[in-house]
Amino acid sequence: MIRSAFTGAAFLLLCACATAPAALTPEAKAAEAATITALLKAQDAAWNEGDIEGFMQGYWPSDDLRFASGGTVVRGYDATLARYKVRYPGREGMGELTTTDYEIDILSPDAAIAHGSWHVKLADEELSGLYTLVLRKQDGEWLIVSDTTTSAE
Repeated sequence: MIRSAFTGAAFLLLCACATAPAALTPEAKAAEAATITALLKAQDAAWNEGDIEGFMQGYWPSDDLRFASGGTVVRGYDATLARYKVRYPGREGMGELTTTDYEIDILSPDAAIAHGSWHVKLADEELSGLYTLVLRKQDGEWLIVSDTTTSAE
């Protein structure tokens, strides 16, 4: 009886190990971090071209997207896009965006956190702050599923 209990426990442990996701190598983590950094730089480029929809391509197109800033939480892709359009109206109102100080932490093959700094130069003022992004890899593509952005002001 003890032997069969041990055999059953060993079998369950073996099954759990066989189905656990493989850990990423340091090289694979670095490659994923580089892919996420490229996504963030592509967002900067789209923003600086006045292409808010192109900027939003880095976000998860879902009603479950979460965007927190200025003490409020907006939920959903469409609501987040609308918020950006109100806050930064048109090309002139968008200014020039620069993100820096990238800290990318790959948590698993399909989950990551990105921290960094942002700076927007407008015609008559400059804005800046920090952000924390939660990203998920879906269909081979990293997308922002949660964005918490703070202002330095």
